[in-house]
Amino acid sequence: MSDAVVVAGAVCDGGRLLAARRSAPPELAGRWELPGGKVEPGESGEQALVRELREELGVEAEPLERIPGEWPLKPGYVLRVWTVRLVSGEPRPLEDHDALRWLAPDEAGTVDWLDQDRPAVAEAVRRLRAALPR
Repeated sequence: MSDAVVVAGAVCDGGRLLAARRSAPPELAGRWELPGGKVEPGESGEQALVRELREELGVEAEPLERIPGEWPLKPGYVLRVWTVRLVSGEPRPLEDHDALRWLAPDEAGTVDWLDQDRPAVAEAVRRLRAALPR
């Protein structure tokens, strides 16, 4: 049996990356992550990501590219991450988060990211830096 998929979005806007601080469960509370959630039966990863970002942040978003790789979470779950463009709305912490921060590439190391998010965050930051004007 394959692992269940959890999707997350590296939401980028204006050269910055969105970080969301967990409010639950207690063992994750206070640490930062890329927002997202579980893929429901019948959904693609991209569809789940659009739904999760609407539920968690109140925004409409468009998944762009999947960041290569997947990272183990708790047993039976893997994390897959996409870069995401905001289509409409201003992100707000509606579910599972108590704070949001927009981070410039050189600020990404200033928050305590969940361990499994770190490789995808590093790649998202690399892509943000590459897109900056020289």
